[in-house]
Amino acid sequence: MSEQRRTTCNRDCPDACSIVATVEGGKVTRLAGDPDHPVTRGFLCYRTSHYLPTQYSPDRLLSPMLRQANGEFAPIGWNEALDLCAARLRRIRDESGPAAIFHYRSGGSLGLLKHLSDYFFEKFGPVTIKRGDICSGAGDAAQLADFGDEDAHDLFDLLQAKSILIWGKNVHVSSPHTLPVLLDAKKRGARVVLVDPVHHQTATLAHDYVQPRPAGDFALAMAVARLLFEKEWTCPDAPAFCDHFDEFRALALSRSVEAWCADADVTAARALDLARCLGPEKPCAILVGWGMARRMSGGAIVRALDALSAISGNIGISGGGVSYYHKRRGAFHLDFIRGKAAAPRTLCEPLLGQEILAAKDPPVRAVWVTAANPVAMLPDSMKTAEALRTREFVVVVDSFLTDTARLAHLVLPTTTLLEEDDLLGAYGHHYLATARPVVEPPAGVRSDLQIAQGLADRLGLGEVMAGTPRQWKERMVAPRLGRQGVKVDDLDASAVQNPFAAKVLFADRKFKTATGRMNLMTAPPPAEAVAGARSDYPLWLLSLSTADSQSSQWARKPEGILPVTVHPEAAAGIVDGGLGRLESALGALDVRVVHDPKQRRDVAIVPKGGHLRDGRCPNVLVRAATTDMGEGAALYDERVRLVPAH
Repeated sequence: MSEQRRTTCNRDCPDACSIVATVEGGKVTRLAGDPDHPVTRGFLCYRTSHYLPTQYSPDRLLSPMLRQANGEFAPIGWNEALDLCAARLRRIRDESGPAAIFHYRSGGSLGLLKHLSDYFFEKFGPVTIKRGDICSGAGDAAQLADFGDEDAHDLFDLLQAKSILIWGKNVHVSSPHTLPVLLDAKKRGARVVLVDPVHHQTATLAHDYVQPRPAGDFALAMAVARLLFEKEWTCPDAPAFCDHFDEFRALALSRSVEAWCADADVTAARALDLARCLGPEKPCAILVGWGMARRMSGGAIVRALDALSAISGNIGISGGGVSYYHKRRGAFHLDFIRGKAAAPRTLCEPLLGQEILAAKDPPVRAVWVTAANPVAMLPDSMKTAEALRTREFVVVVDSFLTDTARLAHLVLPTTTLLEEDDLLGAYGHHYLATARPVVEPPAGVRSDLQIAQGLADRLGLGEVMAGTPRQWKERMVAPRLGRQGVKVDDLDASAVQNPFAAKVLFADRKFKTATGRMNLMTAPPPAEAVAGARSDYPLWLLSLSTADSQSSQWARKPEGILPVTVHPEAAAGIVDGGLGRLESALGALDVRVVHDPKQRRDVAIVPKGGHLRDGRCPNVLVRAATTDMGEGAALYDERVRLVPAH
């Protein structure tokens, strides 16, 4: 007899979908979207719809795995595994201090109970943790600098827009549940424009498509700003609610529209069209893609888009705003975890390999990895692998032998998204929910909380970490949401809209900056952050999300040689489907060439999240570098060349 059970997807995706799982005989046989969830609307992305082969994969780890003297892994029991961890961590802490232990947690799961791993290591140490970000760091820092806060309009406020600029975002892949809202907005008469160097499926949704050169977004935004000033399409009240209005105006006017557009490789007519959307055709909403923040000029680009919205009067009005990130954790109480304020040392995430290797006084002797696959995720994969390979003790908590897990001394198997008991917000909308196990995990698998509690019992922290998942959820919900009448039972019953989130952000045009006014940018990004083409490496390497994968978590494992998509004239004479070699200043990969005449002639597009062991990891080509602000990863600033196969 079948039964339907609900949970929430916890993977690194803005949609945090509500899942309806059909369970028969203790096994999940079907996954579908929850028709009652206002954002999920009864459908799931391809990745989650096809998750069951991953759930029941024969490669899944079902017991702790210990590396043997010959380099191979062998299963061991949980007591032996946790005894080993406790002894090694205690010895390293006692000999070198807690800073010699590095806990690295990333976004393989966005469940809030994953933060309890941070809490354990803070109480055990505190130990070394990471700082910076490999996804949205520059944009986060930009919006905090501009507004003093970071959030977004209610997703359904798009229905009030007359114009919508999708700037650097492929909603079909990265935000599929925004698509129905955009289609509804179009039916109501909204004009949709896509701005992106890469031609992708979202172009079919848009009324118009602007294709600037990679990293040309800042120059294009400045051209639009100048036109807003010249056409007197700015908001008369903007100087009153914006600091540095005159300085920003001077920046926009420092070059002609034609010069700005030449840098962006678009026509002045295109810039005028965008200015018209923001001016006479407002309210205009800007949906900002996360990929732009993965450039050396990423902060400046997002700040420029914030400024366009402000000077045109689209800030604080229904149908307007600059939506980059919905505050997914803001409603929950996590203040008991102090994070960087308590840590004795932090390491910059985009530079992780070299920072681990260079760490002294004390050196990093042990690394514990939670919800992450840094070898595949981070730039300079080989350096990250070297850093882990040379540590004294590495533990990875994962469900599979990833590229990172293969370098560990010990791998601890953890629960999947269908077995999790957790709390979730979303960064693509304002609904909050719980994840509940729709099936029990296999006997040899434990949750991250159970693993932390098992360690805590051995290290004198049992009382600190004690509590069921339900009790920890209540601890995170009661202090803030509880005062708004929201309980864990409410989140279990259905998704609840965040009561602290405004439908229209900054409707009073008062901001959480020092002055209460928006802080407009006053200077361009450094020249090196917007450098043009190079003759030796003429193509910009763009490693993009696909319908098949969530970073290095794949719905179906890709096979064969890594594909690279280029314009036929950028294919170095290699025929469509032919073999080539993609080279950067750091490394090289064998590739299969795919021709696409809709792409620019200066880009090489590869799928994100490929595995190093399969020869499909683009990050072996990408040097470790940070963005202009926020210590983000400048993943999209690597230049490559395509040559015929040897």
